[in-house]
Amino acid sequence: MKMLVVDDHAVLRQGLAALLKDSGVATEVLHAADRAQGLAILAANTDLDAVLLDLKLPDSEGLSAITAFAQTSPATPIIIVSASEHPAEVRRALDMGALGYVPKSATPETLISAVRLVMAGGIYVPPLVLNAPPSPDGQVETLTPRQREVLAVVAAGFSNKQISARFNLSEKTVKVHVGAIFRALGVVNRTQAATAARAAGLSLPELPAADA
Repeated sequence: MKMLVVDDHAVLRQGLAALLKDSGVATEVLHAADRAQGLAILAANTDLDAVLLDLKLPDSEGLSAITAFAQTSPATPIIIVSASEHPAEVRRALDMGALGYVPKSATPETLISAVRLVMAGGIYVPPLVLNAPPSPDGQVETLTPRQREVLAVVAAGFSNKQISARFNLSEKTVKVHVGAIFRALGVVNRTQAATAARAAGLSLPELPAADA
């Protein structure tokens, strides 16, 4: 996999790149010291599999960087690597399109697990937020017809690969849909998504169990 690390600290960038390569998660890691450089690299490399993004960059105001990167390449997952561990900031980052949020205090093993989870179609947030109950203000009605279809098969236990085949979509597109569903429902995993959808009265069609 090919990834981009955006952070204004060279030592941290190099450390993350080495960790990603040594763990086998990435075969190539590109570097950017600020938002502008990162966006230019993202636009020029359409084959990037993920962006690891710091929120405190010299030419960017916090969470606004998430929007800029998401608009430049909507299908490329964004994983925040930040010094902040405030639950409200984690939620805002997820609401704005990030699919992972890893505190800089996390262990290398945690970071690698988070990246693998996102690459598999999940969302990673710190345990304190992960264990919180689903947000009561999730907006099921904001889901598009396609997102409702995807939610139905997610609730039935289908993997991203199976969803991709069922709807003839790329796996990257499926990841975008699943991330949007999670944010709309205020949840962080598939089980919570199915529970929140049913609690909100969303009718999910009965589907055969996913193949092993």
